[in-house]
Parts: sequence; C-alpha cells; structure tokens
Amino acid sequence: MKRLLKSMLIAVAMVVLASSFASARDQIRIVGSSTVYPFASYVAEEFGATTKYPTPVIESTGSGGGHKLTWVGDGIDTPDITNSSRRIKVSEFQRAMENGVDGIIEVVIGYDGIVLANNNKAERLELSLKDILLAVAAEVPQNGKLVKNPYKYWDEINSELPHNEILIYGPPTSSGTRDAFEDLVMEAASEEIAAYGGEYTKIRQDGVYVPAGENDNLIVQRLTKNPNAVGIFGYSFLEENADRLQGAVVDGYEPTPENISSGKYPVSRSLFFYVKKAHIGKVPGIDAYVDLFLSEKMIGEYGYLKNIGLIPLPKEKRKEVRQNWENRKELKLSDLK
Repeated sequence: MKRLLKSMLIAVAMVVLASSFASARDQIRIVGSSTVYPFASYVAEEFGATTKYPTPVIESTGSGGGHKLTWVGDGIDTPDITNSSRRIKVSEFQRAMENGVDGIIEVVIGYDGIVLANNNKAERLELSLKDILLAVAAEVPQNGKLVKNPYKYWDEINSELPHNEILIYGPPTSSGTRDAFEDLVMEAASEEIAAYGGEYTKIRQDGVYVPAGENDNLIVQRLTKNPNAVGIFGYSFLEENADRLQGAVVDGYEPTPENISSGKYPVSRSLFFYVKKAHIGKVPGIDAYVDLFLSEKMIGEYGYLKNIGLIPLPKEKRKEVRQNWENRKELKLSDLK
C-alpha cells in the first residue's frame, strides 16, 4: 500500500513538473505598433544572431491592439513587451493595474513623424493642418455650422491645391498612428475653428478616407499604383520608399529628420515600448533584449535604426532613458496626467 501511494505521489509530482515546463517560455513575445515593428524586428534579429537567446516573436497588431493583448494580466501566456507609436493611455494603464499587472516600465526609443505621402510622379502637396482636417473630417464648417463633408477634390478646400480627387489611405482605429494623427492634426486644427467648439476627431466614412489595415507596406503599394492617392504613415516608411514616394510639406515644413526631431514639422511624435516588469527573469533574455535596443549602436546618432528611419533622441535624453531602464523605474498613473 505504501509503495502504491509513493508511486502515485511521484506520478503527480511529474505531472506538475511537466505542466510547469509546458507553461514556461524561452522566447520573448512582443506585440504592438506597426510603426515600431521594423525597428523592433531589426533588434530582434540582431539579438537572436548575437546572443544565446532565441529570436523574439513579434506581432504587428497596432498600438491599441498591443495594449489590449498585453494588459489582460501578468500570466506567462501574455506578451512581455508591447510596442507603441503613442504613449499608453490612462485607461489602458488603469486596466493593467485592475488586472494585476505588477509594474510597467516605459521606454522611449526615438522620434517619428506622421507623413502624408503621394507618388513622386504626382504634384507634391503643400498642406496646412487645416487643409488636412477639412479633407478627412466627417463634418466641416459652412456658414458657421457643421455640415456633412462635401469635399471631393483638394482645390475645393484650398484653391492653391491641385484639382485631384481626395483619396486617403490611412491607419485604422486600432493604430497608434491613427491616435497620434487625430491628436496632432485634427485636434490641433479644430481647436482653431470656432464652429467645432473644441477638439474634433471624427473621420469621414464616405469612402474618401480608407482605413488600410496595420500593414503600412500595403498603403505604399496602393500609392505606387494611383498617383492621385495620399497615404498616412510613419516617416520610416517614407524613407524606405523614397524612390517612389514623396512627403507633403505641412505648415511650411518638410518631413525631414531635422524638422521632426526639432518639432518644427508639426506632426511629430515619440515612439515607445512597454515592458511587463513581472516577466523580467521569468522569460529569459528580456533584460538583454532591452539593453541591446537601448545601446548606442541601435538608437544612437549613428545607430543602425537611424538607417531605417528612426530619428534619434538627443544624447542626454538617451542617457536618461537608459538610466530609467537600469533602475527598472516603474511608470505611475501620475506620470500620465
């Protein structure tokens, strides 16, 4: 009887042990922004090739999708890192805390500009924030009131613009680029127009603005086929396709690295990723991956990521970001308000 009981206990222990091994992971899982994806992918490939750890798995889910997947809890079956082309929202942070996430570390990696680009065989657009708002808004002011957007051609908005049909391929609602576009363009421009009565971010749904999914390369393909179409995406995709596309001038400034990093180009933003603190040490290599990402050879003035479109932070800011990471400084709700 004792021998039978001992055998049963050993069997149970083996099942528990096997279960714990099955639930563990040796591969970092990353989700989130399509804009940050090319930079994270480059670092992940280098990480897999130069360290003892396997190459991380990265999914391009959009910033909103990444935050949704990541902050459901701290379980090992949830992502370790989420990339984001905007800062985490208060509501997302609160959801993470409510779901038992034990610490979030915010990492800023550099700058990016949101560009409006078209085929370089077409006329280059010179737009104001107001022009862009009136092209994409669901409603526009006429005689002091808001009416359904009637504009079909650019020169109906501004007589100095070409007589081209307005067709804009842009990010979907799950995208951080969409959030940033609404923030930096629509909110900024609508606040200056009395008829809106404040911030306005409702985008038209009559086929003029076409949500084009999380894969910005699909937008690029459509622009190469249609010279009159305009695409909205991150600066890195413009740089990668400079032989085919050109960026619009916005409020007098071209989307160049210098104008974006200085803030002169009005549609500029910071890029982030967020690390789940409780997963450091549980999933091998997270600390080493972030160390590599924040190294000068990646995000520095002459780093590899600059070559594929990342606009570096100033030297002192890079130093501060590394220090915060080394100290495993947790993001607080008060930081977001």
